Formats: sequence, structure tokens, C-alpha cells
Amino acid sequence: MANIKSAIKRNKQNEKKRIRNRVVRGSTRTFIQKARLVIDGKKEGDAAEATKTAISALDKAAEKGVIHKNNAARRKSRLMKRLNAAASAK
Repeated sequence: MANIKSAIKRNKQNEKKRIRNRVVRGSTRTFIQKARLVIDGKKEGDAAEATKTAISALDKAAEKGVIHKNNAARRKSRLMKRLNAAASAK
């Protein structure tokens, strides 16, 4: 445990940010997973709409600094690639 006052404050701030980031990261993962299930046909729904929601969540996470912008871009690219492959297969 930290003894210096500034280190104690920094630990409190880091813990708050960690919890906030965890919520954003978790919900982003959930949207991505839902989109993948809809795209693969394992779940009913509109694949384009689910993908759009997941991309929006990724953009928000990148904007807040929870994930890196390149990480978000890579995930969006892979999601769109999967959507387009499923659409062309049908």
C-alpha cells in the first residue's frame, strides 16, 4: 500500500478509471459477440444493424481512450469482413 499522499490519490483515481473502463470494454465485447452470432446465423436478427451497433460501441470506446484507435479500427474491419462474407455466401 502506498504511503505518500499523492500515490494514495493516484491509486484511487486508477481504481475509478479501471472500473469505468471495464464497463465500457465489457459492453463493447457484448455488442461484438451479438453481431457475430447474428452474422453467423446462430441467432435471429438484422446482421447489418447488429454490426452497426457494435461499430458504434467500438468508436465510443476508442474515443474515451478505453481501447486504442487502431485496435478499434482492426476490430471494425474484421467485423465488416465477416458481414460481407456472410452476405456474399447467401
